Amino acid sequence: MIELKVPPVGESINEVTLIKWTKADNTWVERDEVLCELESEKATFELNAEQAGILIHVAKEGQDLKIGDLACRIDDKAERPASATVAEETSNSEPETTQPATAQPANPQPVSDKPVSDNLITSKPANSQPASDKPANPQPVSDKLPNPQPSTSPKTTPLASQIIADKHVDVRDMKGSGSLGRITKNDVLAAMQKPGVTIGTVLGNREEKKEKMSNLRKTISRRLVDAKNSTAMLTTFNEVDMGGIMDLRNKYKDVFKEKHGVGLGFMSFFTKACCIALQEWRSVNAYIDGEEMIFHDYCDISIAVSAPKGLVVPVIRNAESMSMAEIEKSVVELATKAKENKLTIEEMTGGTFTITNGGVFGSMMSTPIINIPQSAILGMHKIQERPMAVNGQVVIRPMMYLALSYDHRIIDGRESVGFLVRVKELLENPVLLLVGKDPTKLLLEL
Repeated sequence: MIELKVPPVGESINEVTLIKWTKADNTWVERDEVLCELESEKATFELNAEQAGILIHVAKEGQDLKIGDLACRIDDKAERPASATVAEETSNSEPETTQPATAQPANPQPVSDKPVSDNLITSKPANSQPASDKPANPQPVSDKLPNPQPSTSPKTTPLASQIIADKHVDVRDMKGSGSLGRITKNDVLAAMQKPGVTIGTVLGNREEKKEKMSNLRKTISRRLVDAKNSTAMLTTFNEVDMGGIMDLRNKYKDVFKEKHGVGLGFMSFFTKACCIALQEWRSVNAYIDGEEMIFHDYCDISIAVSAPKGLVVPVIRNAESMSMAEIEKSVVELATKAKENKLTIEEMTGGTFTITNGGVFGSMMSTPIINIPQSAILGMHKIQERPMAVNGQVVIRPMMYLALSYDHRIIDGRESVGFLVRVKELLENPVLLLVGKDPTKLLLEL
């Protein structure tokens, strides 16, 4: 009999929660097969079988376990069931002939062209739709996340389908009152009269539901309070004309994707601009450690991502030395891992500066909270067309508000404003991102 205990998962982590069993009790498991998912205050990880055998649950789903506590046992002396042997032989055998499968044409939902989530407390399921259909910034952190799988439409009666198509009624979350949950004409008409009320719910219902706070949510709560209480946080604002970047992206995004195998999003522009500005304003890339200030010659950029179980902040290491394509590939990799709860503690540890975005929810302006021990965080927001005065003329331009929250103990007003103005300058003149200077001035050595 083999005992599987909760392994050490990181410094200072003493407790985890068993989220779910992926294999049922008293069933046969193979060696290295995933048995359950455990969640610490920083990440989710899996427990694998050390040997093949019969799995015996010891801990229950939702139970808190200390490091070293017994999670389950595996009876490695048990006889392999015949069904398991047949399944293994079938999976390892190669069929002589393969008939092509007839697949129904998929109708995938388009990937949202929205920015990354806000670095506060909001979490968003990976398959949820953005609040606004105005392109603000591609995807949560980037426009490179995989397309979501097409969802199964609710069953409707023919008359109800006609009304839905004619009136463009959203029935994704609607619960039908017909047989087998089918949506009827009356359900659709009721939804049109009372938008926002889910069909099948009891009006006036006052039930309450308690949910245990996850370890990750506890950590988020504690860190946000610590940031507010332990720093002299202040926020300065500016706005940036995104027209130049949008034109450049529209012109080269197809060639860029063909060349590098990854889409060209907005996050690489912001990351590149922040790296240049951080190297010019060193205090924004530093933090306080006791009575000392630690400055960094490198830029480890944390990208705030709202994952299904809460906010996570994976880190792009040495972003200052990366190309646009390398940054985009890193963003895709980290964002995908975040959505699948596969980020490691190492991938979320460290970081010298954070970029976050509330525009995915339509946020026009916010004051992001510092990701301690860092000293500053840049908040991006929704791109909104607004009338602007340009050369004495009123023109419509795609504008975005920027917010820089910073620790006033180490960053003065001059540094914070200078940093944000420099980021604005670089974003409004993307050619400057190449060398950080105006090419003409560089040529003339001015």
